[in-house]
Amino acid sequence: MTEHASGSLPHLSDEEIRTWTLEEKDRWWLENVYRGDMPQLTLRSALTGMFLGGILSLTNLYVGVKTGWTLGVGITSVILAFAIFKVVSRFGLAKTEYSLLENNCMQSIATSAGYMTMPLVSSLAAFMMVTGRIIPMGVIIVWMVLLSVLGVLFAFPLKRRFINDEQLPFPEGRAAGVVLHALHSGDAAEGIFKGKLLAIGGGAAALLSVMKSHDLMERMRLGVLAIPDYLDGWLYQYIWTPTILGTPLKDITVRFESDFVMMAAGGLMGIRTGVSLLVGAVFNYFVLVPWMIQRGDIVGTPGEGGVMGYSFKVITMWALWGGAAMMTTSALFAFFSKPQVLISSFKGFFKKREAGAIDPIAHIELPMKVFAIGIPLVGGIVVVLGKLFFDLPVLMGLIAVPLVFVFSLIAVNSTGLTSITPSSALGKLTQMTYGVLAPGNISANLITGSITGEVASNASNLLMDIKPGYMLGAKPRQQAIGHVLGILAGSVVAVPVFYFVFLRGDPNGLITASQPFPSAIVWKAVAEVMTQGLSNLQPSARIAAVSGAVLGIVFEAIKVRTQGRFPLSAVGIGLAFVLPFTTSFAMFLGSFIFWVAEKVSKNPSSMVNRVMVQNQETTCAGLVAGGAISGIAVIILQVLIFG
Repeated sequence: MTEHASGSLPHLSDEEIRTWTLEEKDRWWLENVYRGDMPQLTLRSALTGMFLGGILSLTNLYVGVKTGWTLGVGITSVILAFAIFKVVSRFGLAKTEYSLLENNCMQSIATSAGYMTMPLVSSLAAFMMVTGRIIPMGVIIVWMVLLSVLGVLFAFPLKRRFINDEQLPFPEGRAAGVVLHALHSGDAAEGIFKGKLLAIGGGAAALLSVMKSHDLMERMRLGVLAIPDYLDGWLYQYIWTPTILGTPLKDITVRFESDFVMMAAGGLMGIRTGVSLLVGAVFNYFVLVPWMIQRGDIVGTPGEGGVMGYSFKVITMWALWGGAAMMTTSALFAFFSKPQVLISSFKGFFKKREAGAIDPIAHIELPMKVFAIGIPLVGGIVVVLGKLFFDLPVLMGLIAVPLVFVFSLIAVNSTGLTSITPSSALGKLTQMTYGVLAPGNISANLITGSITGEVASNASNLLMDIKPGYMLGAKPRQQAIGHVLGILAGSVVAVPVFYFVFLRGDPNGLITASQPFPSAIVWKAVAEVMTQGLSNLQPSARIAAVSGAVLGIVFEAIKVRTQGRFPLSAVGIGLAFVLPFTTSFAMFLGSFIFWVAEKVSKNPSSMVNRVMVQNQETTCAGLVAGGAISGIAVIILQVLIFG
C-alpha cells in the first residue's frame, strides 16, 4: 500500500515500486502527488531563479578556479529563495504568497545556472592553454548553452525511466525536496533561521574579502584594518625562514593564508577529503618539490640578487603528473568497480508500456517528438560548430554524439543512486577513446571530452533538480523550461566574468598561485599523454605519473574492500598536487574546525550546535557564496581602479 506518514510526502513502498507497472505509477502520482495548476513557472519565480542563478554561477566559477570542484547549490538556493519570498511578503510587496512550486521552480533554475560553469574551469580552459588562442566570448556562450541544452534533451527521456518508473532516490535532490516541503508546511521559523545564517555568513565573508584587499583598504584610508594575506608573515620576516634541502618553504607556496572561502569549502567537503588534501600537500611540498628542485628537475627563475624564485606554475608543471594520474585512475577504478551500476544503466531501457496501456501524464510531460527532433538537430549544430570553432573533424564529432547517449545513461544512473556524477571519469574515458581514434590531435581530444563529459553531467544534474519537482507534484514541462532559463542566466553572467577576471587576454597566464585551475591542468595533462605519450616528460615526472596511477588504483581498491571506511581519498591526495599548499591547508583547516565542532558540541539546543553541526552546509554555503562573489568583485574593482 502507499505510505502516507503524518506530515510526510506521499510515496510508494519498495514493494509497489518493484511490482507496479509504469502506467500504475504514473496514475498514482497524478492522483496523489500532482498539484495541478498551482503557480510554478511564474514571472517572479523565473526572475528570482535567474538572479540567484547568476550569483551562484559566480560562486561555482570561483570555487572551480580554486579547487576544480563544483559545490551543490540546490539546498542553498531553496533557502535563499524562501527567505527572499518571506521578506518580500513581510513588506507587502507581493500580492499573493509564493507557492511551494514557485520555490521549487526557482531552485531548479538557480541550480542549473550554478552547475553549467564547469567547462570554463576545465575543458575549455585547457583548450585555450594548449592552443594558446583565446576563443571569442560569444563562441563560448553559444557552445556552453548548446551543450547544456543537449543535456536537457537527453535527460527527459531518461526521467520517465529513472524517476517515474524506478523511483531512484537522487539523494541530493530528495534532500532539497524534503527541505522545501518542511519550509512550506509549517517549519517557517527554521527556514528563516537558515536564511539568516546564509546572510550573516555571506556578509561576514564579503567584509573579510574586502579587508584582505590592501589596495582598496588604503584607498578608503583604512589600511590599518587590512587583514594580511598570509598569517605567517611575521614568522618569516622577524623570526625564522624554514628551508628543506636549501629551499625556503615560503617560496614554494608553504604559507598559511587567510582564505576563509576555502576554509568554508573544506567544511562542505568533510574531514576525510580535508585530511587527504593535507597528506598530499605535505608529501608534495615538503618532500617531492624540494627534492626535484635540488635535482634540477624543477627550475626557477632568477630574481633580485640572483636568488632563484619558484612560481606555482613552474612547480605544478612537474607535480601535476603524479596528481593527475592518481585522480584519473582512482576515478576510473571507482567507475568500473561497480558493475551493477553499469549493468542497471542499460537494463530495461528499451522496456515499453504494456500492450493497450495509456500514458496518463502525457499532457504534462514533454512530448517525445521534442527529443526525436531536438537531439539530432542540436547534436548536428554542435558537430558543425565544433568544426568551425575548434577545428574538430566532423567524423570525430559525429562519433561523440552517440557516446553522449551511452555516458548519459551511466551518469544519470550513478547520480540517481549516489548523488555522485562520474563526469570526470567519463571525460577521461572519452579522451582515451579519442587518443586512439585521433592520435596526435590534442584539440579533438579535449573538445570531444568536453562534449561527452559536460552533456552527461548536465543531464544528471537536471534530473537531480527534477526529483524534488516529482516529489512535490510539479509540471515537468515547466521545469524543463526553467532549466533552460537557468542555463542562459549562468552563461551571460559567468562567461564575461571569466574573461574579465581570470583570463584577462592571456591563456598562458591562467595558472597562478591564486587561480590554480586544477581541473584544467588535469584535462590538459591527460590530453598531452593521450596524444604525445610520456616520452616527452622528464624521467622523474614519468616515474611520478606511473606511481600516482598505481597509488590511485590501490587506494580506491582499499576503499572498496573496506566498504568506504578507508580514511584517505585518492582524489583528495591527487588534487593536493595541483593546488598551492596554502589552498590545501585552508580546506583541511575548515574541515577540521567543523569536525571538532561536531565532536565537542553535543547539545542540540546550543547555538554552536545549531550553527556548525545542524546547519553546517548552510553556514559553509553562506561563507563560500559571500566570499566568492566579493572576491570576484574586489578583483574587478582593482582592475578598474588600479589597472
